[in-house]
Parts: sequence; C-alpha cells; structure tokens
Amino acid sequence: MSFTITSTAFGANGAIPARHTCEGDDISPPLAWTGAPAGTKSFALIVDDPDAPDPKAPRMTWVHWVLYDLPATASGLAEDIDPQALPAGTREGVNDWGRTGYGGPCPPIGRHRYFHKLYALDTVLGDLGRPKKAALEKAMKGHVLAEAVLVGTYQKTR
Repeated sequence: MSFTITSTAFGANGAIPARHTCEGDDISPPLAWTGAPAGTKSFALIVDDPDAPDPKAPRMTWVHWVLYDLPATASGLAEDIDPQALPAGTREGVNDWGRTGYGGPCPPIGRHRYFHKLYALDTVLGDLGRPKKAALEKAMKGHVLAEAVLVGTYQKTR
C-alpha cells in the first residue's frame, strides 16, 4: 500500500474551494492519509506555495502551515481544525505570516499550486520551539521514511 494524502474538499491538482482561502472563511481543508510505512513514529505536515508571488516568475516559496509530531496513530485532520483539537502531542511551527496555524491561499496574481506535504518520520522530533519550515526540514533530515503529496490550485476571483 502506498503512502497517500487526500482531501474531500479537492482532488489531486484540483481547485481548492474558496472557503479554504482568504476570499472565503480561510479555514483548513480536511485531510486524510493512509499507507504509512512500518516504523512510522510521527508525521510532519508542511503546506506551501512554490509559485509566489507570480507563477510566471516565482521568486519564493510561501509557507502556509507547519505541523509536526502528529502521532503515528493519526490518520487525518478535520476541516477547520482548532489548534486545541489537533491530535495529542502535535506541535505547531510558524508560517510565513509569522504565526502558527493555517493560512489559506491568497495569491496576488495568477493560479498558484499549493503542496500539502506529509512526511512519515522514524522518530518523534520533540520540542523545536516554534520552527519555521527550514528548521523543521533540518530536524527531519535522516528521519523521513516516506512523503505523500497532495497538490491543489487556487486563483483569486476578485
């Protein structure tokens, strides 16, 4: 069985509904995963946009959500998950707005791709403070058993 991440809100390479963006309620989409490899001790989730600010001339990757130490028993996250409702032991990192939590798509121009990357890790990372994506990736180095990716797209309507 392969390691996969899915959402009931949008399909692979499909459009992310406005309710999950700055033009809607800016709430996290529901996510589910299956097929974690044997030996998985925790998961990490990074949601980012490599097309910022303009897909025709990307200059940076904008980070929307950073979670780690999700327990190996977790199989998903509910829509609009409250930080208090995250699976026990889950820790939050800092997104590119400088805060914890989910920040939905809000591209200034064009249709952007949003990568929901879930990593199965062979360890629990422990307290890293409030890491940004780069610090989390450094801590994960050598511990990634598998990676599952779900890409959604979004372009503003106004």
